[in-house]
Amino acid sequence: MELPFNERGVSVTRNSLSAAGQVFALREIQNVRVETVQRNRTVPLVISLVGLAGAIVGGAFGSAAGLVCGVMVIVVGVLSWFTQDITHRLIVETTNGDREALSSIEREFVERVEQTVLQAKAAMQTHGATAATKPEA
Repeated sequence: MELPFNERGVSVTRNSLSAAGQVFALREIQNVRVETVQRNRTVPLVISLVGLAGAIVGGAFGSAAGLVCGVMVIVVGVLSWFTQDITHRLIVETTNGDREALSSIEREFVERVEQTVLQAKAAMQTHGATAATKPEA
């Protein structure tokens, strides 16, 4: 059996897509698309604002521990913003609905998988059409 794509735990064969422990039959896949998930702004902002409030309250009451804890929580909020990655997901559309097949921070990899699946589907349809028109001897 030929493996047109087998990289980083993702494989695409003539009949299926296998990724993250899931197997999708190519005949059941209607379409694939890449979605980009941006950084979450709400959580780091809320964490930083809670830290700011804590630092203000600690400073107002003359509590060094409250001030230090507030500043530490602000730092956690800032770090949570900078450590987030923009992720790219491969969404597989089937008759049963859309499912995430793959998630990666490297868009090029997800796009290569998408193109390979589309090429395998096209080859499967072309092979099916030639097999259907081939006369039996």
